[in-house]
Amino acid sequence: MSLPNKFTFRSLLENSNRLYQDLPALSYVDEKALTYGEVNKLATNLSDSLAAKGIKKGDRVAILSQNMPNWGVAYLAITRMGAVVVPILVDFSNPEIEKILGHSEAKVILVSEKMVDKLHQPLPQTLKSAFLIDDLGEISVSDLEIRGKAVKCNGKINNLPPKSYEPEENDLAAILYTSGTTGSPKGVMLSHGNIISSAVNTLGIQDVNTKDRLLSVLPLPHTYECTIGFVIPFMRGATVYYLDKLPTPTVLLPAMEKVKPTMMLTVPLIIEKVYQNKVLPKLTGSAFMRSMMKVKTLRKFLHKMAGKKIYKAFGGHLHFFGIGGAKLGAPAELFLRDAGFPYAIGYGLTETSPLLAGCNPKLTRYRSTGFCLPNQQLKINNPDPKTGEGEILAKGPNVMMGYYKDEEQTQQVFTPDGWFKTGDLGVMDNDGYLYIRGRLKNMILSPSGENIYPEDIEAVLNSQQYVQESLVYEMKGKLIAKVHLNYEELEKKYQHLKATARNFQEELQQKARERLHEIREKANANLSRFSRLNTVEEQTVPFEKTPTKKIKRFLYFKSMEEN
Repeated sequence: MSLPNKFTFRSLLENSNRLYQDLPALSYVDEKALTYGEVNKLATNLSDSLAAKGIKKGDRVAILSQNMPNWGVAYLAITRMGAVVVPILVDFSNPEIEKILGHSEAKVILVSEKMVDKLHQPLPQTLKSAFLIDDLGEISVSDLEIRGKAVKCNGKINNLPPKSYEPEENDLAAILYTSGTTGSPKGVMLSHGNIISSAVNTLGIQDVNTKDRLLSVLPLPHTYECTIGFVIPFMRGATVYYLDKLPTPTVLLPAMEKVKPTMMLTVPLIIEKVYQNKVLPKLTGSAFMRSMMKVKTLRKFLHKMAGKKIYKAFGGHLHFFGIGGAKLGAPAELFLRDAGFPYAIGYGLTETSPLLAGCNPKLTRYRSTGFCLPNQQLKINNPDPKTGEGEILAKGPNVMMGYYKDEEQTQQVFTPDGWFKTGDLGVMDNDGYLYIRGRLKNMILSPSGENIYPEDIEAVLNSQQYVQESLVYEMKGKLIAKVHLNYEELEKKYQHLKATARNFQEELQQKARERLHEIREKANANLSRFSRLNTVEEQTVPFEKTPTKKIKRFLYFKSMEEN
């Protein structure tokens, strides 16, 4: 494996340019790709433009843009010159974006045409310059602020850039502001060495090469997509394709047919929706099919047949389908295993650049997130003598430098001897395979002393046909679930009522209430005594989620407390 001389982004860019100069690197699905040589030239020119605007080592430069080839160009331009990139998730609200720009003290922002409207509030005084990422040209900050428009600057940048700075592995490379599920966004500081070492360690369990094609569907500001879906393929000469529209089925399916990706990264919600909305209804649509699904050999055969169709729809060339960001439901994983789909589940956090555990598709174990990556360490802290469960601790070159401007929180997440406390509960088997139980903060202690993991109960609920998503919590000693139903599927089931019911919507609501009762009964039949639900309530609108599609639990817990 040919690696950069140093674990820095400047060395990475130079190494990839030397090895893969004429190969396609970054591209929109329907456009001509930027080659590695072109990316190197664009990134170098942008670095010079930033330097001419006074940007130097350690200065923060923000990126606010949807996924596109120039996002990667901008990221490499900023980091290669020793400046610090601040990638901002486009799902953040206007006030959140303003807060991030202010907290990071960003001096320059690269913004896309589509995201300009998010910047027309008064901008922080530290922000001196702006560039339109679509064409990498400078734009007026004053017009951006007042009108919310990208107005080109007149004239050229005449200042000569200062002598280029060579970053070191321990230099700060990126500050990532996490949206999280806890309600307290933090600026995670990752060094050049953190990110590049994570990429190299990940390649220790799954190789990537010049023949690989990746279709990017997750947000690049999230470290999961950035490290594994951008840095790794760029390190190994692969090609990454981006969509110029939201990844809806009508956009995604034709794109997969054109690109025929060999590798993809996704989150559980995407594959769970495919399973629940496309596969499950056909496999449980009749009493005969349901009876066949109860026989293991027949179930595996039916899953295999359905899996072939899904594989073909995904382009027919996948050899790696990575799933991360949250816990995958058991029914969906069982389907993937039966179908022989080349899936692999990984586990990590923004603070660990991100991957801590994983494996390639040939080594997966049911319900496990794989094993510890090479050159990193994992251990279970104070494991329960009976269950082996405890908090997962991590150590390695991939672990963050700390939280930006927050020494107190930084100290809280590290043990005295330097282990990072993930806040996740897990257990490790004798072969080193890790099994995630849930978030430490989410765990509920039953009256009789058993540990209850809401995520496990939610997985049981979400496996039912008419459940889109759910949230389990404890109130006054009772377990309650909020369930968001799939009304599209319900309407299909009760279409016959349209002809007879005076008010179809009222009738549908009554059927929904009946379903909620059935959902509770079915779930409790598959849960241990101490994990059974007292109440199942309807969540009438979709839950608010993070960019990796995890429910923002704190919003609902706060609402419950206020009520």
